[in-house]
Amino acid sequence: MHAQTIGRRGGPSETPDIDRLPDRADVAVIGAGLIGLSIAWRLACAGLAVAVIERGRAGDGASLAATGMLAAAAEHEPGGEILSPLCLESQRLWHPFRDELEAESGLTIDYRREGTLVIALGRDEVERLRFRHDLQRRDHLAVEWLSGPAVRTREPGLRPTVTAGLFCPDDHQVDPARVMAALRQAFRRAGGRLIEETAVTALVREAGRVTGIETKAGSLRAGIVVLASGAWAGEGSLVPDLALPVRPLKGQSMALQMTPRSGSLAHVVWTEQVHMAPKGDGSLIVGATVEETGFDPHLTAGGVFALLEGARRALPGVEEMQVSGIWSGFRPTSDDDAPILGEALPGLVLAAGHHRNGYLLAPVTAEAVSTLILHGETLPVAAPFGVARFARASGVPA
Repeated sequence: MHAQTIGRRGGPSETPDIDRLPDRADVAVIGAGLIGLSIAWRLACAGLAVAVIERGRAGDGASLAATGMLAAAAEHEPGGEILSPLCLESQRLWHPFRDELEAESGLTIDYRREGTLVIALGRDEVERLRFRHDLQRRDHLAVEWLSGPAVRTREPGLRPTVTAGLFCPDDHQVDPARVMAALRQAFRRAGGRLIEETAVTALVREAGRVTGIETKAGSLRAGIVVLASGAWAGEGSLVPDLALPVRPLKGQSMALQMTPRSGSLAHVVWTEQVHMAPKGDGSLIVGATVEETGFDPHLTAGGVFALLEGARRALPGVEEMQVSGIWSGFRPTSDDDAPILGEALPGLVLAAGHHRNGYLLAPVTAEAVSTLILHGETLPVAAPFGVARFARASGVPA
């Protein structure tokens, strides 16, 4: 079951793909979301024969439902010091990743570098914002404390009740629809095959090694299989002996259309309830709810109300904005909210569980997985994120 949409902003392509399942590939990637296509593109550029197999359409699960924030500082939470080095390395890699992706696809991804504002509305929120600021400074993240008037100087459309804010200059953003279109184009130009509307039904194993996949369209032999199926990675039907701790965390979001009358935002703005991200086409993405509802894709009145009320509380101009889209998606969330990277079984590599940081972590994930497959080496920054950490945490021998 895929996400539900009402006028969601466009995906990579509206025409069916003609790629068919090949008999063989050097690498088979299960999942054509942001993570799967980023890995596949890097491997195809290295000269490998790569096939990506997607149960639905590319980006259906979380990639086209996301806001596209690269928010290493704004997303930083207590306990995040373990994840922070991975986030900061990926933030650094985003600039060359963007340049190569745009050059090889011939498309732009609306990379915006204005930075991110995290704001407080009222005295109680100021105290919680100070706690966040202290945490960010302790972990050496780039952040600046702003008074309420200083916040409104940067964003005059915000309410006078904005009493303080944090400015995160390195927290940039991209347009998910444009990124996915560019990845699709770059991957196929590099010789990759993208097979959509084809569910993987089983892994093929020989002598204890994963050697391919079975699908409803036939079988594919592969030297390496990469599991990058997002929130579906934890379903257990493909690798029941692994029991991956990945589950769907539903989010509802909407797109509003900014106009001269309504006013606009220049920065990504976070409140305690919502985040708002202006895009180059004049839309304002408001997201996102956090719901433990499994794979239930339905849009709800409560979710829509929470988004609109959260946005209106900070930005009164939303009352004048046309609603151009509402959608839901499924964040792939692990038990510790951090990604699962690396070899799980001989011939099987994992790239799952990116939670709310898929766009931020896409470049470093692609780098880590491609380095492992091409050179047999684990990037030091990715080493803490293997699946064995969950066995250690539960006291089970890895």
